[in-house]
Amino acid sequence: MINRGRAEVAVIGGGPRGTSVVERLIAHVGQADAAGMQLVLHVIDPFEPGPGHVWRTDQSRLFLMNTPSRFPTVVPVGNAAQALPASSVHLSFDQWREIAASGALSELPADDAAEARSLGAEDFPSRRLYGRYLAWVFQQLVEYAGEAVVVVHHAAEVLGARRQGEEWVLQLDDGACLAVDAVVLAAGHLPAKLTPEQEKLQDAAARYGLQYWPPAVPADVDWKRLPAGKPVLVRGLGLNFFDAMIQLTEGRGGRFTEDSDGRLVYAASGREPRIIAASRRGAPYRARAAARGPGLSMEHGEHSSSLAPYCTPESLAAFALSGIQPGFDHDFWPLLHRDVLWAYYGSLARVNPQALLRPPAEVLAAVRRALDRPGTEWHHALGEVLDQAVPAALQLDVEALGHPFAGRHFEGGGSFDDAVLKYLDADAAGSAPGVDDPLKAAIRALTAGRSMIKQAAADGGLTDAAWTAELRGWFEPLVEGLVSGPPLQRILQLAALVRAGLVHFVGPNPKFGVDTEEGLFRAVSPWVGTEFTARYLVEAMMPANRVSTSVSVLLRQLIADKVVRPHLFLAEDGVPVASGGLDVTAPPYRALNGAGGVQEDFFVIGLQLASVQWGTAIAAEAGASLEAGARTLRDADDIARAIVTSLTASAAREVPQHQS
Repeated sequence: MINRGRAEVAVIGGGPRGTSVVERLIAHVGQADAAGMQLVLHVIDPFEPGPGHVWRTDQSRLFLMNTPSRFPTVVPVGNAAQALPASSVHLSFDQWREIAASGALSELPADDAAEARSLGAEDFPSRRLYGRYLAWVFQQLVEYAGEAVVVVHHAAEVLGARRQGEEWVLQLDDGACLAVDAVVLAAGHLPAKLTPEQEKLQDAAARYGLQYWPPAVPADVDWKRLPAGKPVLVRGLGLNFFDAMIQLTEGRGGRFTEDSDGRLVYAASGREPRIIAASRRGAPYRARAAARGPGLSMEHGEHSSSLAPYCTPESLAAFALSGIQPGFDHDFWPLLHRDVLWAYYGSLARVNPQALLRPPAEVLAAVRRALDRPGTEWHHALGEVLDQAVPAALQLDVEALGHPFAGRHFEGGGSFDDAVLKYLDADAAGSAPGVDDPLKAAIRALTAGRSMIKQAAADGGLTDAAWTAELRGWFEPLVEGLVSGPPLQRILQLAALVRAGLVHFVGPNPKFGVDTEEGLFRAVSPWVGTEFTARYLVEAMMPANRVSTSVSVLLRQLIADKVVRPHLFLAEDGVPVASGGLDVTAPPYRALNGAGGVQEDFFVIGLQLASVQWGTAIAAEAGASLEAGARTLRDADDIARAIVTSLTASAAREVPQHQS
């Protein structure tokens, strides 16, 4: 790197990841002997820095986070703060929310302050309010960075980044060029090419005068364009589905009220379309449990050895310490699987002891002895215990949870709607505040294990085949549907909409196409048989996070010019398979160029690290350690430390020249 009396760094992307990098750079500059060097940070994002694109502060307040207030943070707090250099901002979202609720933030809009007052630590805030926190953090960083750091926001997109001598030259879409010493790519969600099937549906829409709505960030969609009273096919029953659902109902003037039995009732405005929803599993993601119950102390990476004795950071790390690169199915999953089963049967014995065929203490002791058996013996031993002690209807098949209607045939759409409604009501009952539900206890154990496995699998912690076919192949879809669902409120609302006749379900494994005779989109499930048609088809999902299929002008240029390259995994048959992310070094994640060479001053953080990290979209968690829930803060700190170390070394080398 060069030194001109001041060093310049570009952070491409001003959302949460970019903000974390800015905060860490300021912290490290404050501790470094920079020989009088001034650091200029260019944050380049067409949206407001801090919230960026996804969390922008002008979106509907109906879009909720799926994480309670007490979890998210964009700066180190708690354990993470004790391990890292400090900057001027050290508030998690929930700490900021409490200050906002007190009225101490005079510049905060009144409606945001009102929402902050309405929330508790266990409540789910709007993305808009979280965006306001991110904007506040960024503004605080700018104001209190000190004389050594200047932060400049460029409301633009980067069209290209090319090496020229010792500098990187960035071309912005407003015509400006920036010459910088280092680049951090923190681009977040980017537009992507459609899949071949999606392209066919889009082409058919143009041919027959239909409307096909491709994957998109929900706040970018003009939901008012969908007509009232008309059927709308919605593919996907994950988080984006609930965003679409609420915009097309409550967002159009409908109202939810609580009935005498505690269920919600929907009063329609008359402006709603008829929603026809479909996904591979046939049912939506399960609700996030509203609050903890007795004995349930595992959430978001927290760990209790009494509740989760098998899948621990130590047991997961033991493979690498022994010189073994583990697989997922053979090595990691048996540990987590046993924890999930132990949590389930422990809760079952506690809350429903009369259902067991033997005394609860005896059953639990036998279950524990079976789970303690070595190798694969535990699975058979547990089966013998359960057959004698637990009714078949109460035995847990964890992997089957991802396919709640597998193998069942339904006599038309009405019978399937009834089955999904029963599923929703049961899920809501198990997720209610204070409820100690065995299934939710198992899911909490799964949640805690996911966080530990995320860390253990990072940076080559699994074989390529295990990463592609096992972790990403079957476990990710299972765990996402169980632990990454919406707030309980959304499940209650969906059930009310089903009872009101405004939402219907296609069925598992749906097939989408076009009825060429009618000129309509068509969806049908082989397990239900009812055919649904509509002029409108909405993809309720985010654009695919794959650098090789991104249509971002910047990423396409970087790959075409071999500045960066997609990472390739080797499948079991030896065939290279493109990952979703870029090829990078070990932390601090310098990019590799097309020939495999290291780009010493080009760093990557966030979604484009999908090649070496699983769950890159998960936010940092307040109070978590850098080895678990605060991994993104560790990544930002690693990058900032590397940049500042290099810059200060360069500045030191220049001092004799200035003195002469």
